[in-house]
Amino acid sequence: MADIYDRADGYVQYATEHLGLDGGNAIYIKNRVLEILQSCGDGIDDEAEDKIFGELSLLPAEINSRFHSLEKASSKAATDWFYSYCVSNKYVKREKLDKNPRFESNGLIITINKAKPEFRDPKKAVSGNSVAGGYPKCSICRENEGFGGRNKRNLRTVDITLGGEKWFWQYSPYGYFNEHGIAVNCEHTPMHVDGTTFIKLMDFVDLFPHYFIGCNAPLPRIGGSVLAHDHFQGGGEVLPLHRAGAAYVLANDNYPHTICEIPDWKGTVIRLVSPEREEIAKLSEAVRSAWVGYNNEALGIIAEDGEGVHNAISPTVLKTARGYEMNIILRSNITSKEYPDGVFHAHPEYHAIKKESIGLIEAQGLFILPGRLEEQLKQIEGFIACGKKLPQEYAPFAVLYDEVISCGGDAHSAIMRSLGNICGRILENTAVFKDKRQTLEFVKNLGFKQL
Repeated sequence: MADIYDRADGYVQYATEHLGLDGGNAIYIKNRVLEILQSCGDGIDDEAEDKIFGELSLLPAEINSRFHSLEKASSKAATDWFYSYCVSNKYVKREKLDKNPRFESNGLIITINKAKPEFRDPKKAVSGNSVAGGYPKCSICRENEGFGGRNKRNLRTVDITLGGEKWFWQYSPYGYFNEHGIAVNCEHTPMHVDGTTFIKLMDFVDLFPHYFIGCNAPLPRIGGSVLAHDHFQGGGEVLPLHRAGAAYVLANDNYPHTICEIPDWKGTVIRLVSPEREEIAKLSEAVRSAWVGYNNEALGIIAEDGEGVHNAISPTVLKTARGYEMNIILRSNITSKEYPDGVFHAHPEYHAIKKESIGLIEAQGLFILPGRLEEQLKQIEGFIACGKKLPQEYAPFAVLYDEVISCGGDAHSAIMRSLGNICGRILENTAVFKDKRQTLEFVKNLGFKQL
């Protein structure tokens, strides 16, 4: 029994040093931890760790108070502290995330996420991963804070205001990039993008100018994994789209402080750049409004049919020395007999690599590939090294295999290059305009002139 008391003391000491535990609460917290340890036996699984760190962590009100106290001096100091706290209290699974393979190829960032299961069911996105009983209503409602039913006992959030509405900010436990977090509407309201969305996004980067923030398209197949609850995603990393130069630059006489760029990018993106919020908001809404009603049957673009609305946008913004940079990604979730998973989705020959929705993060050049690939790619590398033909069970990887064989040289390096090439072609699949001159014409119809 002595060992269990020593372990409890160790947790209390850790919480005192890293989680702000007040010494006056040490005995009480030790007893709470002891109760959990006594019910666990010898091992500490994920749920037991969640229970323990839920007890060790400061209560939500105190987290919120400390965050906003730091924010008065520096919003970056506040997010630095909050992120560090969420790593220390084990909500952000940093140790697991650091084991995810990550590399750059073909101008993209490629990651293999071993910590999170592959998501393949668009119906779950619409439901928002709701639970029986309706509490919490979905997986990102604020009522999850401390909720044991989803192992959220150590989840902590902080208040923010966007567009005059009450929202909150939290970090993702399985973050796809540095300081990956989500801003969530306090009201359980469905995902939507309208004129107010751009204002809220700019409000966020005004609060946290060291972060970018974006919004998934609010439609299945091209949106995120939770469409039932309004939320944004952002964090502290410059993604490949943010670095992309301009293929074309345009201006509009009615908006003298703003330029429009068509980025040199594989997807279809319109970038508005201005120090003036009002101009960005009005022009962003003009782009959105024009796109959601746009039809071009020759290109397979149908705004709406018996299956519903198909055109949507994914806006994402960051602040730079030039002002606000609003990248508006044009998306369509139309399907066809040839492409039942989506005409502007990853085509079937690439599904072995990526069949999940190509959402906001991938559309900006950071690909999150399923964890199964780590072992599958090792096997393929072995086949190539031994001069073995691709076995039948690996036939879905034929595109990658053939490309690596044709390149020759070191198999491992060639596989990494091929992954980057395939992800680049997947982005091209998602492009609604395959030729940037088509994007140019679309923008000109909004009153812009090429410079």
